Amino acid sequence: MILVTGGTGLVGAHLLLHLAENEENIVAIYRNQKKIEKTKKLFSLYNKEHLFAKIQWIKADILDIPSLEIAFENIEYVYHCAAQISFNPKDENLLRKVNIEGTANIVNFCIDKNIKKLCHVSSIAALGDLKETETILTEEIEWNPESLHSDYAITKYGAEMEVWRGQQEGLNVVIVNPGVIFGTTLWKDGSGEFFTKIKKGFPFFTKGSTGYIGVFDVVKTMHLLMKSTVSGERFSLISENLSFEEIIFKIADKLNVKKPTFEVKPWMTSIAWRLDWLVSTVFRSKRKITKYGANSLHSKEIISNQKIKNPEISGLNYEFQSIDSVLDEIITLDKKINTL
Repeated sequence: MILVTGGTGLVGAHLLLHLAENEENIVAIYRNQKKIEKTKKLFSLYNKEHLFAKIQWIKADILDIPSLEIAFENIEYVYHCAAQISFNPKDENLLRKVNIEGTANIVNFCIDKNIKKLCHVSSIAALGDLKETETILTEEIEWNPESLHSDYAITKYGAEMEVWRGQQEGLNVVIVNPGVIFGTTLWKDGSGEFFTKIKKGFPFFTKGSTGYIGVFDVVKTMHLLMKSTVSGERFSLISENLSFEEIIFKIADKLNVKKPTFEVKPWMTSIAWRLDWLVSTVFRSKRKITKYGANSLHSKEIISNQKIKNPEISGLNYEFQSIDSVLDEIITLDKKINTL
C-alpha cells in the first residue's frame, strides 16, 4: 500500500492521478476537506473521475503523531510531497516546523514501520552553492551555510538532512529536487502566478535564469525511481534552463498578450528589497521582495539534469517533455477549467 503526503498540492495531486492510473491501494492524507475538491477537479480535468475512488483519504497532519499512526497502517511505500512554501521571512518558524519537523516525523514513522522505500520531494533551492569559477549546479555541489539562502531553502535542506538520517538508520530513500514546476492553473500559487500576472499585463522581466519542468515529468520520474532499485541518491529534475525573459515572453506569446517591455536591472531590485523591508517593518505588512529574492532574479546558474538522464546512475532512460509543449497543454487545460 502507498501513502502520499501533500495530496492536495500541485505535485501530490498529480502524483495521485498518475498512481491511480498505475497502482492499487493508495492512501492520501489531508488537513482540509475543501482542498480535496481541487484534487478531485484535477481528475475531472483529465476525464479520470472514475479513478478518484481508488484513493483512501485519511485526515492527518505531518505534525500530529497520533493521526500519522493511523495513516501509516499497512503502508509499504511513502511519497512525501507535503511542504510549506513561503519566501516571507516572517514565516521562518512555520517553515522550520512543517518542512524539518514534519519530515522528521515522516522519516521516523518510515523507520518504525519498516517502510520499503521513501521518496522525498525537495527543491533545487536545497542544492549547493557554486563558487565564483563554477557555472553548472549539480547534485554534488556542497551546501555553504555562510552563503545567502532563503528560509525556505534552509528548511528544505534541513528536511533532506532528516531523510539522510533515515538512510543511515537503514531506510531506502530517494530524493528529487525539481526546478520551477509547471502544472495546471488550478493551483494559482507558485508557477501559476506566471500565467495570472502575465494575463494582466506584467510589465517587468530580468535576465536571470533557472530550471523548469512539467509536473507530470516530476511525478512519473518519482514513480519510476520508487520502482527501481536505486536508493540513497538525489536527482535534480530539470527539463530546460531558461531566463526569466525567455519564459515570460513564451507565456505572453502563447496567451496572445503584450510582452513585458521593462528590464529590471540588479541595482533596481537592490533598492526595491530595501524599500520593501522598510515598508514592511513600519507597517508590519507582508514582504513582497527579499534580499535573496532580489538576487535570485538575476542569478544565471545552470542546473544540470545529467544525473537523472544517466541510466547507469538513475536506472532510467527518461526523456523530459519540452517546456513549450508543457505550456501549450496548460493553456489548453486552462480553457477547460472554467467549464468544470
